[in-house]
Amino acid sequence: MEILKKYSGLLQEHLEKAVPKKEPHQLYDPIKYMLSLGGKRIRPALTLMVCDFFGSDFKKAMPAALAVELFHNFSLIHDDIMDNAPLRRGKKTVHEKWDVNTAILSGDAMLILAYRFFESYEPKMFHELARLFSETALQVCEGQQHDMDFETRDDVTLVEYIKMIDHKTAVLLGAAMKMGAIVAEVSEKDKDIIYQFGRNLGIAFQLQDDYLDVFGNPETFGKQVGGDIISNKKTFLYLMAISQGSSAQAEELEHLFSISPKDPTDKISTVKEIFLTSGAVAATQIEIEKYSNLAYSFLNEIAILEKIKETLRDFGKDLMQRNV
Repeated sequence: MEILKKYSGLLQEHLEKAVPKKEPHQLYDPIKYMLSLGGKRIRPALTLMVCDFFGSDFKKAMPAALAVELFHNFSLIHDDIMDNAPLRRGKKTVHEKWDVNTAILSGDAMLILAYRFFESYEPKMFHELARLFSETALQVCEGQQHDMDFETRDDVTLVEYIKMIDHKTAVLLGAAMKMGAIVAEVSEKDKDIIYQFGRNLGIAFQLQDDYLDVFGNPETFGKQVGGDIISNKKTFLYLMAISQGSSAQAEELEHLFSISPKDPTDKISTVKEIFLTSGAVAATQIEIEKYSNLAYSFLNEIAILEKIKETLRDFGKDLMQRNV
């Protein structure tokens, strides 16, 4: 994304130095490998961008940005293990390249390294950043547990699902932006507003990700397309198809999401067709727009220049219009 390019070069330079070059290699090499897989680095770049937009030197937010990126990648390592995912960003996942035990331990070390980056801030700011980080990390874990629980439940509601993706994904996007505001030392009101902007945009982002998991291009999506269907995850698409589709479609979906065939090709194809014909795809697009617009509404209240508000709106639109 053009808006984030200003920060990506310096961020990458610091990220390459973020992991100690020491033994045991079996602990640190998987961390370096995970970070080398790339990605857009959206969350840490947002920390830098928000600090910059509030008129502060964005380099001061670099330790917080690195903490966000290490935590995000730690969660991905463990998510991939729980999902039994073979690919991450088009490459082997850490547990596939090494083994599950190595991936768990390297992920744990990555989380500890993330916390250590806050030590460069003075006590008051350290306390505020660490408190937000801890609260967010716990919410992410709660969201992941709900996500796992939903796989074996047949009574998941749309409200529960939105709460799950809010915790699993959206709060980290909101926290990344709020950290930039904390480092910039803005008012409590502006910290909270930029957090709500990021959080609601994060919900829209995850709904879009759910859609792309089913209908994305496998060459550009970077993950296994249809992975949520294979894992029997009851995403927003699934829940909408159950509630809006015919009784026959609902019955077939419930059956398909109770089995795990060795070759899931036919299952994925059938589920995709039901998602389309039931109206679930159209309903998901409406929900994405709803949360995107809610995020933009918060910008009306924030104390920054109008041209910066417009830049943030453009960022949100770019985020929602990923062509993959």
